[in-house]
Amino acid sequence: MAIEVNEKTSLIVGTGAMACLFAARLAAVGANVVVLGTWKEGLQALRESGVRLTGSDGSEKSYPVQVITRPQECSGVRFALVLVKSYMTAHASKQLADCLAEDGLALTLQNGAGNYESLVKVLGARRVALGITTTGATLLEPGWVRQSGEGLISLGAHPALTLMAGWLREAGFVIEDAPDTTALLWGKLVINAAINPLTALLRVPNGELLRRTTAHSLMKAAAREAAAVAMAQGIRLPFPDPVVAAESTARRTADNISSMLQDVQRGAVTEIDAICGVIVQAGEHYNIPTPINRTFWQLVKALSG
Repeated sequence: MAIEVNEKTSLIVGTGAMACLFAARLAAVGANVVVLGTWKEGLQALRESGVRLTGSDGSEKSYPVQVITRPQECSGVRFALVLVKSYMTAHASKQLADCLAEDGLALTLQNGAGNYESLVKVLGARRVALGITTTGATLLEPGWVRQSGEGLISLGAHPALTLMAGWLREAGFVIEDAPDTTALLWGKLVINAAINPLTALLRVPNGELLRRTTAHSLMKAAAREAAAVAMAQGIRLPFPDPVVAAESTARRTADNISSMLQDVQRGAVTEIDAICGVIVQAGEHYNIPTPINRTFWQLVKALSG
């Protein structure tokens, strides 16, 4: 059954923690939120109970959303947020090709590298925008998310982003313009590589990495490797010291369960290929050794067989 698409329709592609967070926040300010996904348990929960949001202050509320599994049910949508895991981006691109309006825009706020390029390959650069967010979220149950803290959304330059940015601001997100999204993307990649794999392997929240001597040393080494790969590509990171940046993030998000650990805990595929895998492969290209990131990559992949 087709969804009635109007100027307030926001398509959320994905059903995980970040997808649920953005769905709830947009629905709270009156957006017509439509969720497109493949995870059966998540879709069922959203259909039955709406999206449940526990705020960082402990408050809890549910918001009704519309749920679809076929993109044709939402044909002509002008605003799409891509929040699937990186290994699902190619599939999401094909889905969006079937429903995004010719003058529509898909904004990716995903972790890892390569998502923007994958979307552009199918949709064209005119219909894709890149953003980076430091907002955190934890999926408590299918369809139920807890916000882990307020972060920034940094948006790259795109002529069609003004309306979308306005909606996100109305939903309470802090938006900033980012003249160099590549630098911010690699900055987040450096921090994710230093924190996420270790938390997944050790089954600990972010802050525990600072309290364990060996884990702390590995975290610092991974950050330095990733930063060296970025520098070899001529990318100027948004911080002067990658170790300090990783430590600061782990400290600020000490109680958070990283997205990679959440994936491991529920037996899902992780985004390790788009984080450490990308760093290792770029390191090989530029002759930068990345033994710690390579080990993290292999060990996290081994967790899922």
